Amino acid sequence: MPAPAAGTGPSRAVVDDGDVAGLGKARAMAFLAPALLLISLFLVFPALWTLYLGLTNYRLSGSAAKNPQFVGVDNYINALSDDRFFNSLGLTLLFVFGSAVIGQSALGFAIAWTMTRVRKSVRAVVEFFVLLAWIIPSSVTTFLWYAMLDRSNGTLNAMLSTGNTAWLLDYPLQSIIVFNTWVGTAFSMLLFSSALASVPPSQLESARMVGAGAWAQFRDVVFPHIRGHVLTNTLLITLWTFNTFTPYLLTAGGPDDRSNILPIFIYRLALNDGALGQGSAISLIMIIINLVIATVYLRLLKERKS
Repeated sequence: MPAPAAGTGPSRAVVDDGDVAGLGKARAMAFLAPALLLISLFLVFPALWTLYLGLTNYRLSGSAAKNPQFVGVDNYINALSDDRFFNSLGLTLLFVFGSAVIGQSALGFAIAWTMTRVRKSVRAVVEFFVLLAWIIPSSVTTFLWYAMLDRSNGTLNAMLSTGNTAWLLDYPLQSIIVFNTWVGTAFSMLLFSSALASVPPSQLESARMVGAGAWAQFRDVVFPHIRGHVLTNTLLITLWTFNTFTPYLLTAGGPDDRSNILPIFIYRLALNDGALGQGSAISLIMIIINLVIATVYLRLLKERKS
């Protein structure tokens, strides 16, 4: 039998393996390319464009619209020295804490926990109406809330016999907190329902047999199993609530800027006042705040898993 020629045998197999690996990477990149293109188009490019506009005096009209000038960090300095920005930031934090961290999380868990103890028919009806609040278009939802909070013929005044209380004028922040809680509770309910379904029934039964009450069962059995879901839910609804624009349809940031949360403040500054450069700078500040919030939650989630 003739000896194998140089460059054949085992070394040839290694080359083939390398070719296969390279081909596999090329195919993987081909599958990822559409997703990377979409991420670049809808996330990376808008973020870079926002960064650029925030460094200019760009406006929607006038000479600055045609020939914007580079102003560096002046927009950021102006934002951080503007009382309106800090008023809006404070209102946003109260809005997020009240409607997301407290309202949606607590109400969503309460509904999910209660539904584990009722018949399936009752659970189906309750979940249907909670989901209905989530899937109804924002314009329709706003109209319904106008009808309920109206000063003269509102449903809430009729139910509480409070006369002609102008809820949207006297309690604008509280109104949008309750409004956003009502709209967004369905997500928390669904997530917690899924989490509670994963709690082993045998552990709950063992806790009942040793005389543990409802609070002890939740603290020692339920919560350790759903802690990760609690963090995930809180992270998602915090970011969504921090960036939501829907309350604009109800109060438009008024009266007297008492419901002027950051998304509405940026909209009014950039589009109503035409200061698109300054609005972009505040948008980037919002992005940074979102990243800080996400980092904190993800670190807590990582510590929990470890």
